[in-house]
Amino acid sequence: MTVRVSGALSEFVASNVGPDGAFENISEYVRDLIRRDKERAEQVAFERLKAELQMAFSAPESAYKPLTAAEVIARNRG
Repeated sequence: MTVRVSGALSEFVASNVGPDGAFENISEYVRDLIRRDKERAEQVAFERLKAELQMAFSAPESAYKPLTAAEVIARNRG
């Protein structure tokens, strides 16, 4: 995989790599950025699921009705 950066981005990367930076090399820095982005995406998905579950559990009992597995499958297909 090849990534090219120039100008201010290149200078910023250089300031974070090497003896004075937080990372020994650029690859280590990029891997860390990807891991953090993955964690952020997972957190967003978790928060979305959590909000859906909170909404479902806060619904009144009268909002629920029994369904068979076939009815759930049919509803999800449509």
